[in-house]
Order: sequence, then C-alpha cells, then structure tokens
Amino acid sequence: MSEFASDPMSQVAFISIPDSFQHHLQELSSTSPAMLPVDTGGDPADWNPEELSWEMILSGMLKVLAHQPDHDDAEYYRMFIQHMRPQMVTELSETGIIAAKNENFPVAEEVFQALTGLAPDRVEGPVNLAISFEQRADALSRIADESRAQQYLDRAYQTYRELLEREDLPADVYLNAGMFFAKIRNYDAAHTQLLRFVEESDEEEKISHARRIIHEIESQNLLDQLFKEAYDFIRMGDEETGIARIEEFLERYPTAWNAWFLLGWGHRRRGEYQEAVDAFDRAVEQGANNADTYNELAICRMELGDYQHARLHLVHALQLEPDNTKVMANFGVLALKEDDPEDARRYFSAVAELEPEDPVAQRYLKYLDER
Repeated sequence: MSEFASDPMSQVAFISIPDSFQHHLQELSSTSPAMLPVDTGGDPADWNPEELSWEMILSGMLKVLAHQPDHDDAEYYRMFIQHMRPQMVTELSETGIIAAKNENFPVAEEVFQALTGLAPDRVEGPVNLAISFEQRADALSRIADESRAQQYLDRAYQTYRELLEREDLPADVYLNAGMFFAKIRNYDAAHTQLLRFVEESDEEEKISHARRIIHEIESQNLLDQLFKEAYDFIRMGDEETGIARIEEFLERYPTAWNAWFLLGWGHRRRGEYQEAVDAFDRAVEQGANNADTYNELAICRMELGDYQHARLHLVHALQLEPDNTKVMANFGVLALKEDDPEDARRYFSAVAELEPEDPVAQRYLKYLDER
C-alpha cells in the first residue's frame, strides 16, 4: 500500500451473494445487502470467484469500514463481523499494535481505521490511530524528513481533536492527548487535557507525571500567546518574526528554558550560529537537559569550527539518548570535518543499520565510497 493510497479499495470487489452463502446470511438478518465486498488480494479482474471464502468477505467488510465508514451497508457489516468474529476488536487492536511496533505503519494505520469503523463508539481505534501517526512522524523525523513528519503530526492532531469532541471519554484519552499536544508545543491544549486527566483519574503515578508537566507549563508561562506565535512563525519559516516574538516573551520570562531553546532554534535556522549557541547555552543554564538541545549546540559549534566543544555536546546528547540516530549522524559529520573518514564511516554505518532509509547516512556513505 502506498503512503497515501489514491484508491485503498482497489482490491475490493462487490459481488452478488452466492446461493451457498445465502442461508448463513439470512440466519443473521432478513435484510442482508444485495452485494457483498470481497478482498481479492489483488486486481479484482484477475480474481477467481471459486476461491471465495468467509475470510475474504470479512476482510472486504473491514476495508469498507476502514475507508468508507458511512457506506450504506456499514451497520450490517458491523453486525455481521461481530456475529462471525466476536473477538475481532481485540484481534485488530493486537494486530495494529504489533504492526506499529515493527514500524509497518501503513498496515497499522489501515487496521486502526478498520477498528474505528467497526466499533465507532469505542476509543481503541482513534487513540491507536493517533499514536501510530505520531510514531510514524517520529520515524520520519529520525531520518530528517521533516516535511512528511509534520504531515503525520497534523493527522495525529486532527484525530485527537475529533476524538475529544466526544463525551464521557476514559481518563487515559486525556493523558494521551495532553502528552501529544505538549510534544507539538500546543501548550494551551496540553494544559487543558492534562488538567482533565488529573481531575478524572485515580492512577497516582500517571497523575504525578501529568502534574509535573502542568507545573512546567505554568511555571514557564508557556500559555502566553507570544510563545505560541513565536513557535508557529519559526516552524512555518518566518524566523525573523518568530525571533522577535520570543525575544519579547523572554523580556517578561527570562528563566523559561523552552523559550531560550526556541530562540536558538530560530537563529540556527537563519545561519546565525553564534547567536544560536548563546541562546542554547542559556537554555541549558535554565534547565534544558535533553538530547535535542545538546545536538543543536553541537551543530552550531561545528559550523563555528569549534570541534572540541561540538564533540562534548554530542557525547552528552548520546548519553541521554543512546539510540538517537541524529546524534550518531552528527558524530559522522564531525569526523569528516576532522578528516577522519574511517570514524565517519563507522558512525554512518551504525545509523544506516538502525535506520536503513536515513538519507543523510546513505548520502555520506556514498560520498565515502567515491572518495
């Protein structure tokens, strides 16, 4: 299946109900549909109707529920599947989670869409779908494909927004949504959902974690409109306006490490590396102890020719996140700058082993082969 399949129903054929199947369908309902969807597993024109099985019909129904949940016969398909396979919700949940864990995201997403269509009143489908979109965005971000990563973050955001329009949701939905909104720096939404979780949950460990994030949002004044505007401007490519907004924010709240990080990010994107280093250093002073900040510092230090400090920053970042392929790739870049191609090859090969599609690693390995 392609990433955004133009016709995800292309393998589904609608057929008249064979006489041999009529009896079983009439046992379930006297108003069975005139046509049944069949997942042919390929081009319907090449499919042999003699191969028809109940599994093909069930799979066809699930595809319809995944991609056409408002189909005229959708309610019948739900009833039919639940009658034939009462454990289908559990089966789909487990299948989708395994697929997402193995980074087989197209399969995971279609499974969770089918789960949403099969059980529209339950939350397992949309919650897992949003999580899989977020996981796919993380995977794309690891290989520096930020444009596609943002597309999947947007899809996760929309999925959560639609889910949160419902009433009487389980408390964990608010926690998942709040954590996601915090990740994308939508602190207004994160604050709202985390407070709802704290009010409705009785799980003390999760409540404690949510309260820590709520405290950080409030203590760093991240609900301020200036912060949100600054982030949005920089993310959309208007770094000059974003920098002006975040500098105005820092005049009011100079101890907010998130704001110093945002300022450094804006300057780095503009190629103003010394200004970026100064801002990232202030972020660290105010409590930013994370791999992203040290990796950004390393990038800027390399651009300034300060390889010694760049290495120290990368070491610190890798200690915080040992499997961070962005950091590993930057070790490779640093090795090349220091004229050590063998060390560079070692790092880029490690990245390629962990992330075979990483374009940075592949490009540099090709460069090293051609030297």
